Amino acid sequence: MRRLFVALAATALVGVAPLGAFAQTAAGPAKPATVSTDRLSDAAIRQILAQRVDVDHQSRGMVVGVIDARGRRVIAHGLMGAGGKPVDGQTLFEIGSVTKALTSLLLADMVRRGEVRLEDPVADHLPPGTVVPTRNGKAITLIDLATHTSGLPRLPTNMAMKDPLNPYADYTEAQLDAFLRDYVLTRDIGGIYEYSNLGVGLLGRALAYRAGGDYETVLRQRVLTPLGMSDTAIVLSPAQAARFSSGHNAALEATTHWDLPSLAGAGALRSTADDLLKLTAAELGLVDTPLKAAMADQLVPRRPVGGGVEVALGWHVWSTPEGGIVTHSGGTMGFQSFVGFNRKTGLGVVVLSNTAGVMGVDDIGLHLMTGQPLKTPPKTRVAVPLAPAAFDKLVGRYAMAPGAVMTIRRDGERMLGQLTGQPTVELFAESPTTFFLKVVDAQLTFAVDAEGRGTAVTLHQNGQNTTAPRLAEGAEVPAPPRPAKVAALSVAELDALTGRYALAPGFVVTVTRKGQSLFAQLTGQPEFEVFPESATRVFWTVVPAAASFTLGPDGKAVSLTLHQGGRDMPAPRQP
Repeated sequence: MRRLFVALAATALVGVAPLGAFAQTAAGPAKPATVSTDRLSDAAIRQILAQRVDVDHQSRGMVVGVIDARGRRVIAHGLMGAGGKPVDGQTLFEIGSVTKALTSLLLADMVRRGEVRLEDPVADHLPPGTVVPTRNGKAITLIDLATHTSGLPRLPTNMAMKDPLNPYADYTEAQLDAFLRDYVLTRDIGGIYEYSNLGVGLLGRALAYRAGGDYETVLRQRVLTPLGMSDTAIVLSPAQAARFSSGHNAALEATTHWDLPSLAGAGALRSTADDLLKLTAAELGLVDTPLKAAMADQLVPRRPVGGGVEVALGWHVWSTPEGGIVTHSGGTMGFQSFVGFNRKTGLGVVVLSNTAGVMGVDDIGLHLMTGQPLKTPPKTRVAVPLAPAAFDKLVGRYAMAPGAVMTIRRDGERMLGQLTGQPTVELFAESPTTFFLKVVDAQLTFAVDAEGRGTAVTLHQNGQNTTAPRLAEGAEVPAPPRPAKVAALSVAELDALTGRYALAPGFVVTVTRKGQSLFAQLTGQPEFEVFPESATRVFWTVVPAAASFTLGPDGKAVSLTLHQGGRDMPAPRQP
């Protein structure tokens, strides 16, 4: 649902795919350009980091690593945490989905050793009795998992998180096995690309089982040690833990570190810029390594993604006149990462941030790789003083949506706004009729009559403009419209859909029944009635949104998927 004032975090790891999946760039470089020495100078990079950290406040600390004709360089700016040590090339960050590139390198190496084949069904390399879904007589293979074409969803739907801020921590292999046993594939295996943390997590588990160890041990023996990546790990030594940065949310508040015990291959690794430069140096062929042949195999494009992008084993590849640009990015609740390289130009770039800032870090990586423009930072707005009398003409209630009212009031010299069910926030004047918020990128414009009295207000947020007319004194809030056609469900069918569904860390959709009606409420938002289209799908009338439910063997919903704004956002049911 559209969230007014406080924007809902994207449930697509940023990452957080439903509950913290890992961010992945979907579009490639805009206009590749020849490598520019000026763009890649230490001074130019340092200026970018200072802008992003000190001016745009998108991170506490950032590190960039570059390999080019001048050798390896690390440029850092900012701190490990509020009042902490400066970040540098040896600071450890959660690297999220960049882990997938290393998991797939392990796959390529095991194929080279003759231990597995890309076409092997993954079930052949899992514990006896593990059931993996099939479709039309076809089994999910290792290459299907490595290229995100397995047909498995982004995340399993039975993630009943004890701690939404560490969503994967208590998800067990037994729960994973139960999900795989019961899940029915909704699309053909090996067909359409659909990014899946579950799929690559399962790949990591299968490879580790085939090699006879746990994921971290096998990866260290086969990949990390040969590459000299001694500071890349899941379990940190005391010395490494001392160099492990705090993670931060977009408000620069410290967040919980993530743990992924049963889906480690999808995003559990922590690493440093120095270590990731070792990886890129090997991928560029600048150093000799026993993994050279496996790396060459890994980089072969395998299946189309769309938009001129192909997926190799764990990497995404854009073909350009300047050579193939190979990248992967990642994000967790408190970190963002980017690794990219171009074998033709010999350029490699690493970008690490200890904050899940809304601007991300991919644009920095692609700017350094190709000359693509950097993202434009949020507009800097300056508050101007207004007389209390000017505020008072705008005070009142405004019908933002059926069932949702924005209340504007004055507290001394401060202007305050509150949307139904949300906290009160301060509004800052840019003019007598335009205001902005500091807690989120949103603005308000008031329409006034000849006497300067507010008649309506328009909220500008997330590219949308929502106008709310002023309510007369004592007027009732308009009721949400009722659709003409609604499916008639029994009480049992309605009850099967009720429950709490974790849409993102800290955001839960609560579905309840009142008589013959269903209601849904997102954390921090008003409750709205939803209307059944069928026994497994409902829709809202206050916003253009719908939700479809997946039912378990007992007929009760085990997850819902929110459909809004062209996105599908799965949410597993909580206990």
